[in-house]
Formats: sequence, C-alpha cells, structure tokens
Amino acid sequence: MKTVSITENLIYGEDKPAVTVLIKTVTTKELRILMKKGQQMKEHKAPYPIVIELFEGAIDFGVEGEIQPLKKGDLIALDANVPHDLHCTEDCIIRLTISVLDSEQRVKDVV
Repeated sequence: MKTVSITENLIYGEDKPAVTVLIKTVTTKELRILMKKGQQMKEHKAPYPIVIELFEGAIDFGVEGEIQPLKKGDLIALDANVPHDLHCTEDCIIRLTISVLDSEQRVKDVV
C-alpha cells in the first residue's frame, strides 16, 4: 500500500509550473502539477492516454483549438497523441495520470 497527499508540501514554481511524481503503480504514474495564475503549458501531445483532474483552482484547457474551461473537481480524459495546452486562470493543483510507460521527464520538458 502507498499513501500520499496531493495538498501537502506545495511548492509553486515562480517562473513555470512545478511537476512532482506522487505515486507509481504497475500501470500508472500519478503526477501533481502546481500552476500559478498566468502560467501555462505549451501545446503538446502524450504518447499514451491521460486523465487530468483539477483538484483546486481553474484552467483553460485547449484541445485541438477549442478551449474547455475547467474548475475544481473537473476531470478530462484524452486519448494518445491529442494536441492540448493549459493556461492557468487561478492558482491550481492538477492531478495527472499517465501510463507507467510514459516519462515524467516528458511532462517536465513541456513546462
């Protein structure tokens, strides 16, 4: 059994989003992304399906040119290789679920 808190030890990056691996399982990696208002993640694609949960705050989530406003409690799932971007409109805590085959470094490189 593994336990971790998504709301403890929050250290926001001054210039860019902060990405932390919270838990790894045999099939997924759970990442926490902390973003301050105004920060963004440029358009990118994930090589495997992903799930994003907005745990706190608000973002504008761009998917293939359309903006989807997300607020606390919202979840969104994307198939592999779907172009998307994030713009933070309120300080936020994001939980990102990626495949264990995916790299957390890929996510860090986007910021």
